[in-house]
Amino acid sequence: MSDSQEIIFKVKRIYAPPSPQDGVRILVDRLWPRGISKDQASIDEWMKEIAPSPDLRKWFGHRPERFAEFAKLYERELEEDPSHIPLVRRLLETAADRPVTLIYSAKDPIHNHAVVLQKWLNRQGG
Repeated sequence: MSDSQEIIFKVKRIYAPPSPQDGVRILVDRLWPRGISKDQASIDEWMKEIAPSPDLRKWFGHRPERFAEFAKLYERELEEDPSHIPLVRRLLETAADRPVTLIYSAKDPIHNHAVVLQKWLNRQGG
């Protein structure tokens, strides 16, 4: 990768059809999506450990009014939990070579953890 290239992560809902532009498809949900088989998912990796902690996920409950606070708390988890370091490194290294799409199952395309993770990773790689 040349220094002028920027690492960019994309996000996509698992229920949307896969496309070649997705590149490496990584499911970033802690729980397997309902109604989707492994074949239908067409994912390259399931990185459930990068998802928010169960306590944080339950507290958020996909409530848009909690999203700003949720985003701060999830970013803190990403930065402070030592188990995330190798996962983040692997994501950044993969995205340096080819497109990476973070796959999620939440209904809300704006207020979900994959969007927070995408923005945070793009800042790390930029």
